[in-house]
Amino acid sequence: MADIQSGRVARAVVLGDGGWGTALALILCRRGIETTVWSNFPAHAEELGRTRENARYLPGVRLPESLRFTADPHSAAHDVDFAVSAVPTQFLRGVAERFEDALAGKVPIVSASKGLEIETLRRPSEILAEVLGPRPIAVLSGPSHAEEVARGKPASVVVASRDEALARLAQETFNSDAFRVYTSSDPDGVELGGALKNVIAIAAGISDGLELGDNAKAALLTRGMVEMARVGVARGARMETFFGLAGIGDLVTTCCSKHSRNRSVGEQIGRGETLEAVLGRMKMVAEGVWTTKALFGPESELSGVSMPIAAEVHAVLFEHKDPRDAVTDLMRREPAPEMKGLIR
Repeated sequence: MADIQSGRVARAVVLGDGGWGTALALILCRRGIETTVWSNFPAHAEELGRTRENARYLPGVRLPESLRFTADPHSAAHDVDFAVSAVPTQFLRGVAERFEDALAGKVPIVSASKGLEIETLRRPSEILAEVLGPRPIAVLSGPSHAEEVARGKPASVVVASRDEALARLAQETFNSDAFRVYTSSDPDGVELGGALKNVIAIAAGISDGLELGDNAKAALLTRGMVEMARVGVARGARMETFFGLAGIGDLVTTCCSKHSRNRSVGEQIGRGETLEAVLGRMKMVAEGVWTTKALFGPESELSGVSMPIAAEVHAVLFEHKDPRDAVTDLMRREPAPEMKGLIR
């Protein structure tokens, strides 16, 4: 196990062979850490090791010879002292169950997944703790598209844990000239920010698809930020966390970037596509779709939280509401003071 107090990691495993998992593995390799990426698909693990390129998720990015790939949980987790989880949230519970006997009980985990489990509204770190048992857990989030991070373009993120020593260890492990890492003691807020911004990104994409202009998009981001903070505070997070990298920082990137899967989903729907058609063409997961569903599911316990933008996104995605009608209904809401009920 990594010596959390000393700040030294020698061997790491990354769960997930997608773009984000691969990008984080590249950072670890560049930091001189012996790293293995676990894939759920043996054929893909073999292809990654043979071609030295993740052509499906990060085309054109060369993978170093030192980076190892496997589809065997026991081989992946053997003798590691640090674990990173980058598995899409809706598949995380099943993957974690495969590592119950493979990952030593005290190995710290950094969760880099963004989303909420539909059936339970659990955050990724909560799923990991439920399945893998008590152990040091941190969460990493912020404006960090894998396509840019993998190519060494500058990015800043935040890693949060109730265990201050683990937050510092993760910071030291990932921090580099191109990847600046801040620490936080509010893992709930950091993790919720990474999940909720994807819902607002779908709304921003719908706005783009409808060609509503810059004014409308600015309003969506601003009021969307308020909704994110409301939900976060209702779930035990600190309001100020949502005005940092994991909140407003990630929101701006996801709502404006050409790399954003969630914004792209919204844009295509705004142009008249159906959700089923859009998802059917996607290679990667748009977590915002399932986070939206989780927010309004029977287990959400958020009925008293005002989320008008998220509610309209849900109606468009799952109730076949016309996006233009959703915009009209938002604009026709009862006028109110801007700051009244900021977090209520």
